[in-house]
Amino acid sequence: AQQGRIREKAYGKQKIYFADQEQLPAASDAELRSLDEQIAALSANVQALQQSCRQMEAELKDLNSSMTTLEMAKELEELRKDCRSYTEKLERMKSATNHVSPEEKEKVCSEQQLYCKEWRRRKRMATELLDAILEGYPKSKKQFFEEVGIETDEDHDVRLPTAP
Repeated sequence: AQQGRIREKAYGKQKIYFADQEQLPAASDAELRSLDEQIAALSANVQALQQSCRQMEAELKDLNSSMTTLEMAKELEELRKDCRSYTEKLERMKSATNHVSPEEKEKVCSEQQLYCKEWRRRKRMATELLDAILEGYPKSKKQFFEEVGIETDEDHDVRLPTAP
């Protein structure tokens, strides 16, 4: 600082040293334009390299997440085993002799509908009868059911099947 090569500024107890720019040669407008053009070209080059780097990173991520050839071969073999076992199971089902005929199936379905219809009818009749009794009964419905010993479908989580 005493020789004049660098400058010194005091801010309270602190001192800051920096280069003396007056000793540096002044750049001409042509040199400044040339430097600006170099900066722009280098900035464009940096952006192109960054874009290329992002693309390569994305490709690397895709490749890392995909299966290797050995893993693919192992997976293929497992799928073939599954396919063979399902084919054997299908053949056993096709060759089984205990098939239900369409007539038998229809008969069972119609019987189920008949029994469900009867169940609904009887449940409705019982509910109407119990409601008539409960109109004059001084206690609650639950207490009445306990005294008489009535168990409902709901007590046993039984539901009527839905109509097909």
